[in-house]
Amino acid sequence: MELDNIDFQILQLLSENSRVQWKDLGEQIHMTGQAVGNRIKKLEDSGVIKAYSLIADEMKLGLIFTAFVIIYMKTANHDPFLRCIKERKEVVEAHRVSGEGCYHLKVKVSTQEQLNQFLNQILEYGNYSLYLSIKEVKQQNPLSAT
Repeated sequence: MELDNIDFQILQLLSENSRVQWKDLGEQIHMTGQAVGNRIKKLEDSGVIKAYSLIADEMKLGLIFTAFVIIYMKTANHDPFLRCIKERKEVVEAHRVSGEGCYHLKVKVSTQEQLNQFLNQILEYGNYSLYLSIKEVKQQNPLSAT
């Protein structure tokens, strides 16, 4: 699907508030609500819009520790490790990377003990380096770069 300027405007507005009424969104870009709805449906059907999400205040949920973990695998068979991290709710992002390490993980936990338990399990698959976040200074909206 080829996107035009209106599609990008719709995506930007939805990224700011995915619960906005189509009619209200249409008023902002000078279209009818029905026309906006049709475009959104096409964006969903084509896979441009994959999902809608909710951003919760993690501190209020008790997730006060954010850790970045670089994984150095000890075997070429990564399948058991990949199954493990997919099952662990602490892992909020996982990336296979080039450069330092094999994987970079973003982990959110509520206690140091929970982090220690997670790291002990990681040792079954390889070694790691750990970096703790002391403050989030920016959370990027992926559409702001377009």
